Amino acid sequence: MIKSMTGYGKASTNYNSKTLSIEIKTLNSKQTDINLKTPCLYRSQEIILRNQISNFLERGKIDCYLSVEYTGESPGININSNLFISYYKQIEELAEKVNAPKGDILRYVLQIPEINHYGNCEPTEEEMNVVGKLLNEALKKTDDYRKIEGKTLEKDLLLRINIIGKKLLLIDNFEKDRTTQVRERILSKLNELNSDTLDKNRFEQEIIYYIEKLDITEEKIRLEQHLDYFINTMNTPKSEGKKLGFIAQEIGREINTLGSKAQEANMQKLVVEMKDELEKIKEQVLNVL
Repeated sequence: MIKSMTGYGKASTNYNSKTLSIEIKTLNSKQTDINLKTPCLYRSQEIILRNQISNFLERGKIDCYLSVEYTGESPGININSNLFISYYKQIEELAEKVNAPKGDILRYVLQIPEINHYGNCEPTEEEMNVVGKLLNEALKKTDDYRKIEGKTLEKDLLLRINIIGKKLLLIDNFEKDRTTQVRERILSKLNELNSDTLDKNRFEQEIIYYIEKLDITEEKIRLEQHLDYFINTMNTPKSEGKKLGFIAQEIGREINTLGSKAQEANMQKLVVEMKDELEKIKEQVLNVL
């Protein structure tokens, strides 16, 4: 099964006199990179929330936003008047020096965290249970989104792997011509020397040795095995993005070896086409969980 690292999920619920909302966005990343933003009330619980996110989503760049909208009476908020006046005057003076508008100073100062102090900055256990369930719902929706995106990735990866497999089969059509061309090219070079002392038997031995060095049977077998392994890995119950990346590297090595040994125009063209498909596969694999 393929899962994408691109995902989105949102969930909300009402609790007491407020509406809690959680929004999650995910993108591809080699590691787990969590950006969690919560109101002051839940700051002390961030480690618990981070662990819940990382355990569920495993990997990726994850942005999670927890917001609170009060539908009834809001909790007691104490504004630090002295600190507010100090900030306001300093910002106002700076605005005058640079001829900046002063209309938004009040709003900006009120957004400074130190200005506002909530009467109670510790959520109850019951409230954290509600937040935990809500986060789990948002995570589940994000995971479902990843699965849908994963199906699209899977179709594209399978298509390109099969294209490489088909081009590998076409190489057989040029194997015989390649051997003949190599033999004729070497013989032509020898004839240019006008050598009357050419040992025909030794020449044939050298040709056989040279052609054996250019033999690509093992490379074709290994490449075919890697292609099958890639498909089998895609069909495992768990999404294996890193493993698919390693297999893609091995596929690349075999294709490169084929290219270095080909020495035939049609075969080299097929190798270039296989490399093109492989580059697209590598790009897509970066998005696989």
